Amino acid sequence: MIRSRCTAAVFTAAVCLAFAAGCRRESGGPSNLLPHRDPSLSVERRVEDLLRRMKPVEKFRQLFMIPDDFASDRGWFRDGIFGLQVASQGRAGQDAQRLDYAPGAEARRMAEDINAIQRRFVEESRLGIPIIPFDEALHGLIRSGATAFPQAIGLAATWDAGLMREVAGSIARETRSRGIRQVLSPVVNIARDVRWGRVEETYGEDPYLASRMAAAFAGAFERQGVIATPKHFAANVGDGGRDSYPIHDDERRLREIELPPFRAALAEGGARSIMTSYNSVSGSPASANDRFLNRLLKGEWAFRGFVISDACSVGGSYSLHLTSDSYAESGRQAWESGLDVVFQTAREHAALFNRPILEGRIGQTRLDDAVKRVLRAKMELGLFENPYVDPAEAERLNGSPAHRALARRAAEASIVLLKNKAGLLPLAPRARLAVIGTDAVEARLGGYSGPGNRKSSLLEALRATAANGAAVDYAPGCGRTVPRLRPIDSQHLRTAPGPNGHPGLSAEYFANISLAGEPAARRIDYRVDFHWTFIPPAEGLGTDWYSVRWTGTLIGPVNGPVELGVEAYDGIRLSLDGRPVVDQWAKQTRRTLTQTVRL
Repeated sequence: MIRSRCTAAVFTAAVCLAFAAGCRRESGGPSNLLPHRDPSLSVERRVEDLLRRMKPVEKFRQLFMIPDDFASDRGWFRDGIFGLQVASQGRAGQDAQRLDYAPGAEARRMAEDINAIQRRFVEESRLGIPIIPFDEALHGLIRSGATAFPQAIGLAATWDAGLMREVAGSIARETRSRGIRQVLSPVVNIARDVRWGRVEETYGEDPYLASRMAAAFAGAFERQGVIATPKHFAANVGDGGRDSYPIHDDERRLREIELPPFRAALAEGGARSIMTSYNSVSGSPASANDRFLNRLLKGEWAFRGFVISDACSVGGSYSLHLTSDSYAESGRQAWESGLDVVFQTAREHAALFNRPILEGRIGQTRLDDAVKRVLRAKMELGLFENPYVDPAEAERLNGSPAHRALARRAAEASIVLLKNKAGLLPLAPRARLAVIGTDAVEARLGGYSGPGNRKSSLLEALRATAANGAAVDYAPGCGRTVPRLRPIDSQHLRTAPGPNGHPGLSAEYFANISLAGEPAARRIDYRVDFHWTFIPPAEGLGTDWYSVRWTGTLIGPVNGPVELGVEAYDGIRLSLDGRPVVDQWAKQTRRTLTQTVRL
């Protein structure tokens, strides 16, 4: 066997020979390493050398990111991958767009886990290309042991970009200490409607303030060697606060209102990545929008970093926007329009998007440009030379007293008093306070939060600090939801009367909206509780223009009157023993229609 030395890690000679991970000597260079392994060479020369050694499947994998812990099937990763979101779990079914953010291990253990994962790619993949571990860090890393800072809208309320730099720097240090080298933050969309469910994640409605905060946040991360990813590019909220709604803004509004925070995060903050949005802009999906990605971002703004999609948004060209006829074509359109990395929620999704690259249907110049952007970032981060972190530092930094003190200072600065009516504050001696609502006892930290450290609820804090004999009374109030209606469980449904009926209902799925002809699919649905959006409800159907009929027997859970009905979009009919309970067969928005019946 041939023995040689590696600068990044210690390899056995067998690994060096089998996987060509960069250990083989080559004459001519100062260090006699393969050029892409030689840190004395320019990044561009190293990138070019590595690119020419890559197979099409390896190029695709550098343009594909997923949540995964690499716990099994190590062979799947022999071709490498862009990066992984550790301690998160994606979904492959109807809710494929969603991610479950498990708190994960404490800081030291997570750093050890990421080191182990990184080592497998460096030592076991054919080319030894390290990954970019990525995560969410909107106002603190969303993992156990990390410090939670005020939500983004609260940080914006401080009007203090210097404080934002301190906060973001602390988050970045905790993040990097675990081996995470990219965050999918900040959210720099403008809050144009208070009904939008993601207003709390933004820096508010003022483009100037959002720009100052975006530049401060991104710059602090990039200085710590963690890639910032401003999102969602562009104009993620539509009229009425509708999330990911089609946008038809004119050029002036986009350039004066929506785009300045992105420009500031890139040009001033130095963000090396940007994430596209789910919506379309002027008829083109944001993840396949040549105008925004090629002409504006990479052309006019000369952006040298890489563009990633939001989770499962590339397939939206096929399932939501209807601008392509397959997932593979959605990927082709996205890459040709300037997207670089496809973000999906399961490794199985690779087969949906890899064919355009494996079959040579992406222009070679465009494909190589996307791969170069990723490789350049990995080399600039120093991952080829120093892919590992010190777990002891992660344990020391995460949730440290200094960071907790900064979080308190930021929280105090974020408080805004709108009005002090009749001099109510400060409270008079022996005041009596009424605290109403479950938020007072839940100590919720906001969207995209970790579990927090030694949290104190509002009620606990008020009672602990009540002075001068003040009394604090609490009542939960009505809560956030009213569980008045719930789906009927399978134990109360049968496909037929009597002992021969199976649990559930017999379902027939039709490729039309009139229940006409032969069904495209038949099956048993154990309960009628579906959320069909981007995924067709059955094989042979599209994402719209279908109808479904369920038939069977309802076994009354109680004797007497109950409220029975349907919650759905569009046409609804419900009959019981041949008698109509609901009959609203028309195109309509979501509604709940019920009648009181006796069972």
